[in-house]
Amino acid sequence: MEFLCLAPTHSFSTNPKSTKNISIDHTSTTGRIMKMYQNMRGSTVRPSALPLKMSRIVSVPDISAPVVNVPAILPEVDPGELIVNKPTGGDRDELFQYLVDILAAPVYDVAIESPLELADKLSARLGVNFYIKREDKQSVFSFKLRGAYNMMSNLSKEELDKGVITASAGNHAQGVALAGRRLGCVATIVMPETTPQIKVDAVKALGGNVILHGETFDEAQTHALQLSENGGITYIPPFDAPAIIKGQGTIGTEINRQLKDIHAVFVPVGGGGLIAGVAAFFKQIAPNTKIIGVEPTGAASMTLSLYEGHRVKLENVDTFADGVAVALVGEYTFAKCQELIDGMVLVGNDGISSAIKDVYDEGRNILETSGALAIAGASAYCEFYKIKNENIVAIASGANMDFSKLHKVTELAGLGSGKEALLATFVIEQPGSFKKFVGLVGSNISELTYRFTSERKNALILYRVDVDEKSDLEELIGKMNSSDMNTLNLSHSELAVDHLKHLVGGSANINDEIFCEFTFPEKAGALSKFLDVFSPRWNITLCRYRDQGEINASVLVGFQIPQSEIDEFKNKADELGYPYEFDNFNEAFNLVVAE
Repeated sequence: MEFLCLAPTHSFSTNPKSTKNISIDHTSTTGRIMKMYQNMRGSTVRPSALPLKMSRIVSVPDISAPVVNVPAILPEVDPGELIVNKPTGGDRDELFQYLVDILAAPVYDVAIESPLELADKLSARLGVNFYIKREDKQSVFSFKLRGAYNMMSNLSKEELDKGVITASAGNHAQGVALAGRRLGCVATIVMPETTPQIKVDAVKALGGNVILHGETFDEAQTHALQLSENGGITYIPPFDAPAIIKGQGTIGTEINRQLKDIHAVFVPVGGGGLIAGVAAFFKQIAPNTKIIGVEPTGAASMTLSLYEGHRVKLENVDTFADGVAVALVGEYTFAKCQELIDGMVLVGNDGISSAIKDVYDEGRNILETSGALAIAGASAYCEFYKIKNENIVAIASGANMDFSKLHKVTELAGLGSGKEALLATFVIEQPGSFKKFVGLVGSNISELTYRFTSERKNALILYRVDVDEKSDLEELIGKMNSSDMNTLNLSHSELAVDHLKHLVGGSANINDEIFCEFTFPEKAGALSKFLDVFSPRWNITLCRYRDQGEINASVLVGFQIPQSEIDEFKNKADELGYPYEFDNFNEAFNLVVAE
């Protein structure tokens, strides 16, 4: 089911609650802030929104409980589609107090006013003015210190003397530890026992008192809350408190100072503290600027909650973007999002990875997965609705990248940008068929996995190709199919990306099989030159190739060569000039490939 709707372009002046008159003393602090507020409201009025197409969301029917467990699956929502919220506007008096507190928040004791940078390459590609709010430039490489410090700085001396406690395995932990050091307060951080040592060390380096407890975050949080209650210690939540929301809202004040006439601000959403704070500011100062949240498809707790009209708890949460992997959004944050934001967009892990690469290409900076989430959502939104010549802002929320995750990001980045495709082709298992396959695909192969099998007539080749346009990919697949090489596009299958390429073929019992590891020069035609030397003279039984960029590629190749022809093979390999070595006596290799 599909239907058309309009993205809301509401102004709070139309809210019935906004008709009340407020008496203001312009000599008071509140009065001075209100005067600032009135001056800031002079931003350009936005034109009416474009009509937006929204697909039906898969959700749990007939929900009546305030918190419901549902699968984290939204298969009918395309990346970049706006899932429209219908904001209620909220209470004007309460929102005004949010504005006052945001403007008065003392976050700059620990935070900098982060730069708003024009991303030239993204702007040129999308046809918009694409700005990135660089919260990854903070001292702890994340925005989280703002909310933590704002809440802790408002505690009494007695409360600070008792210390504070929280549970976190990520950026919030560092924010609380830094705030504790600045305020002379003992900050205890309960972290799961499975937390990587690098994160534990980072918190300790900021003066945090680390307690390792439990195997999951929920267990760590339960323990922290128990310690808080038993010791009368203030618990600092990661997102669900007004003071946290207001501290994060200072990012909105900076964006408004740095740029006017903004079409939309895209905000990563985990528990909802950041977007609630940014929306609380913007919808009073520049109400025609859209505030759009971005979530991973596999961690869409806010999206489902807004769609259902109450908080929804996810049964399973994809942790690829671990900084926003939240099963249940906060009560305060959900209420503010219901009242204020324009909608949500969802993106896949490939889109997030592509955004990390986009930011790297802009200035050689590497964001964490959740840090690139808003950039991925903004890019997808602009592409989906063909937005042109508008000012677009996306918040880069953090850069605490887990180094071990980089290989997965690299795998997905090309697929997410549409510049790479993962294909599977079946070829007749006979000498020369692999060479024919390479001739059809051409020189744009960036990775290839092939293994001979005697168990079936057709061999499976799994490979990546570089593509410039979608039409090029469609043309290639058509050419392969018309040549009796059935070809499937697996680009959006994470199972294929993560696992299947390592399982193609497996071990096999092949007579006279030898294995060689060749070093290919990274230049066009290297694979074709290689095949011209060896095929169809000898049957190729295995090939594992991956483009290494500027580095020469290590390519594993299996051949079926009788013992009497080994010397001839060696002569041809020497003449080819690619460095090589035999792997038949490699114990680890034989465990996996040979029988």
